[in-house]
Amino acid sequence: MTDQMMIRREGCVGLLSLNRPKAIHALTLEMCHAMSAALTEWTGDDAVKAVILDHSEGRGFCAGGDIAFLRNSALNDGGVSGRKFFHDEYQLNHQMFTYAKPIVAFMDGITMGGGVGISQPAKYRVATENTRFAMPETGIGLFPDVGGGWHLSRLQGRMGQFLALTGARLDGAECLWAGLATHYLPSDALAEAKERIAHGHEPGGVLSALAVTPPPARIEGNAAAIAKHFASDRYEDILASLELDDTEWAAKELATLRTKSPQTCKVALRQLAESAALTDFADNMRMEYRIAARVLVRPDFAEGVRAVIVDKDNAPRWNPATPEEVSEELLDAIFAPLPEGEEWMPLG
Repeated sequence: MTDQMMIRREGCVGLLSLNRPKAIHALTLEMCHAMSAALTEWTGDDAVKAVILDHSEGRGFCAGGDIAFLRNSALNDGGVSGRKFFHDEYQLNHQMFTYAKPIVAFMDGITMGGGVGISQPAKYRVATENTRFAMPETGIGLFPDVGGGWHLSRLQGRMGQFLALTGARLDGAECLWAGLATHYLPSDALAEAKERIAHGHEPGGVLSALAVTPPPARIEGNAAAIAKHFASDRYEDILASLELDDTEWAAKELATLRTKSPQTCKVALRQLAESAALTDFADNMRMEYRIAARVLVRPDFAEGVRAVIVDKDNAPRWNPATPEEVSEELLDAIFAPLPEGEEWMPLG
């Protein structure tokens, strides 16, 4: 057990509460192991009918993974400990995706990166007025992992490609509209929802009874433009399409993309394209682990974290510096199978 997680039984549910409020509940390896062990234990416990995933306190559900830990690994141990983190985190993602009992994830607050990875596999995903959902990895030279390839590639209207490339933040209403949330509840109704589920009421029925109509989804107004400009799996085509559009929205999105890692943007487009053709979530996680093992130790990740999180100068020096310099040969190397014995495997 760990003080970074609050894990307990309450009525007929198992409760997983993230408990690193000062870090906006960013995931550590210890937290991943604790959640995985609890889920394994509850699998064989007939008294546990459902699992609730939430956070203990603070403004965020989960801000992502332990980026400082990963950067330290990239700089100091050749990525060995970082690959271990990704490997075990992805095992948790897969365990949740295939879990036999319903999981209810309460995305009340910041839900980014690793937070997306543990909430999207849940059968029920609850957004609130506090939800701020994003996959911002292109800004730090990583990529939208933790199952992002699977979840984002299955959104309608190229919304997943837009989110992966720009790192755009969606509020709770937008998450419901896009299909990233199954229900929208006011935050002051969450305690009652959890109590009812713990007392044996069917989670879907409870959430539907307490759900409210959200505000209009602002991103719906840009859906047609997103589908048009982000239609291609070739990054240069997306940039060219935005350049031909003289609207303020297009100029803003183009300026945003110009700040992102060209390598990551091309990786993300290929990742989503390949994931869309997969039928097994484990195959997606195997692909993402191959990518993670490579990009962790490539220049853009340590540099992106330096610019955005360490020095906060927001002036990353990407390498390669332009989309044209990110070759197909480089992408092939990033996506290539790992040596025998190093590939990712699910638990069990």
